[in-house]
Amino acid sequence: MSTASRRLGRLAPWLLPLVALVPLVALARGGGGEHYSRGNDDSGGDGDGGALIYILFRLIELVFYYPKIGVPLLVVCCVFYYFYRRNMHPTGATQRAIERIEAVQRTRVSDQDVQGWVQALKSRDPQFELKATLDKVRQLFPALQEAWFKRELTPIRPFLSDATYQRFDVQVQLMAAQGVRDAIADVRLLEVQLIGLTQSQWFDSIHVRVRAEMRDTDVPANYTNEQALAAARKAPHDDFTEVWTFVRKPGTQTKIGQDLYQGKCPNCGAPYKGGAANVCEYCNAVVNSGNYDWTLSEITQGVEFNRHPADVSGLREARQADPALNLEILEDRTSLLFWRWIDSQSRGDAQRMAQVANVEMVSQLGQELESLSQQGRRRVILECAVGAVTTRAFEVNPDGYDMAHVEIRWSARSGVGPATGRPPQLPPVPQRWVFTLTRKHGARTNTSNGMATDRCPQCNAPLTNSGSTTCDFCGARLGAGEQDWVLAFTFLTETWEARERQRRAAGGRIPSPAGAVRPEEPAITASAPMAVDNVLDVKERERLLYMMASLAAMDGLVATSERKLLKLCATRWGVPWTNVEQALNSGTPLFNRLPARGSAEANLFLANLVQMALVDGRVDRKERRMLEAAAAHLDLLPQLQSMLGKS
Repeated sequence: MSTASRRLGRLAPWLLPLVALVPLVALARGGGGEHYSRGNDDSGGDGDGGALIYILFRLIELVFYYPKIGVPLLVVCCVFYYFYRRNMHPTGATQRAIERIEAVQRTRVSDQDVQGWVQALKSRDPQFELKATLDKVRQLFPALQEAWFKRELTPIRPFLSDATYQRFDVQVQLMAAQGVRDAIADVRLLEVQLIGLTQSQWFDSIHVRVRAEMRDTDVPANYTNEQALAAARKAPHDDFTEVWTFVRKPGTQTKIGQDLYQGKCPNCGAPYKGGAANVCEYCNAVVNSGNYDWTLSEITQGVEFNRHPADVSGLREARQADPALNLEILEDRTSLLFWRWIDSQSRGDAQRMAQVANVEMVSQLGQELESLSQQGRRRVILECAVGAVTTRAFEVNPDGYDMAHVEIRWSARSGVGPATGRPPQLPPVPQRWVFTLTRKHGARTNTSNGMATDRCPQCNAPLTNSGSTTCDFCGARLGAGEQDWVLAFTFLTETWEARERQRRAAGGRIPSPAGAVRPEEPAITASAPMAVDNVLDVKERERLLYMMASLAAMDGLVATSERKLLKLCATRWGVPWTNVEQALNSGTPLFNRLPARGSAEANLFLANLVQMALVDGRVDRKERRMLEAAAAHLDLLPQLQSMLGKS
């Protein structure tokens, strides 16, 4: 036997345990199967901890007897273990890095695609030039950041649709109510690129990827601009990717040197002096309507951007009664209603919704806010941001009011806190809601106002927050949905999807939105979820986990074993455990509503959890215990067995 063979034979007792570790680690790295002990297993673990101790012992022996081999191997193992733990226990920075990568992937396009979109625009507008258009975005971006920093949005108002302006205005007010302001410094625009074009008979929509970096932090609201700037310069750089969507009426011609960027009305070319109404004093054109030039209608986070929107159920039928019905105006209107909804809750005043929501909605919201007030509490909504607004379905009712269902993906540090004093420490929580809008059947979309969706449908005057149910200028009745879409219901996505399943099972008949699910309704299984996109992305995993944590905390005491299961879930789904732990310890509900025990929406929520656990193809023993804990909170243990059996 050769000398090398004899040495290998003597090393085998130490090397074999390390070789045995290779498939174990590979399985863990792939996200499937068992992970060996990381200090968060309960006493009934899988026995992997003993194996690791044995391997460590043999490795130490190897270092002692064969240091030339053992020491380098120990160093390699330590480095490997460090990065393995880092991947299995991601920090907030790691999660942001993952989201940045996904944002780049979602917004990547080819030069050939860009050339095709430019030619399509030139066929309608020969004067269109991509560089000139992107230069305007480069001009608007720093102007928007400066307006945000100075908390003075008037200079950028003409460039934004009503809903986009409302978004920034409410965010500024929310921060002021919290006693803080956003301080930013060293703003740098990295890239502006056309990444999409959507054309319809109502609007051309261009999607522009905006990559930038800045230093960003919160400071007390009473800080001067100089103090805020000095504080921001101490913050680390952070880069981000957004998709800015600009809309314009088809056939609109580019007027070189005659637009808002040159201080002129984009319709008549007269000097434009601004004003709250966004109306040219010479020709009465609504300058931010999108009828005369590109208007910024939406800002979507890169990780949420979807270049290929799904078909909308019922849209064709809805257009038979309203041929001008289009998703651009509807979604802008919904975004406007969302920010009014946020504003009303943060101020504790439901009447601020009176001109854009029906009486029942205002009354229900008012009761919720009054109940909190009587308990000496209030709704706390911090750092609110919208990821995406997407129309899901229409319901046409020729005998009454039509319904439009629009999903909003948003996030906030949201919960219930004391009426006075500092708000509770809350983690940022992704949420998915469906806003149901109603409008009298036969009403027509007012395309003359374009993206100016915050106006009286009768006299075209801007709406106000006066609390009146009529227009402050012409006295027209508002909030009833007789001429324009108004907010009627807000649902968790699971609640709406369960109701939609019920509606389809009933042959398309419209049940009461708050109606109970019928006993004979078919069960919701993990193999047939109701979600439109079926993409269990990072934010969706995080949302489901926070809902699990909220369900566990509802009883007031989270058992040690359940806390360990949640930590296991956070590790496997790439959610920072510190945020989940903060949610468990906050002592305040993170969601306005949770699925009711034993309900159809609880069934659907559990099915989504099972689907998440099945991403790697199977459900192991620890994942099963996690699902059983969630099912117990939802009173759905028998249904869980059925879901796992069918999976």
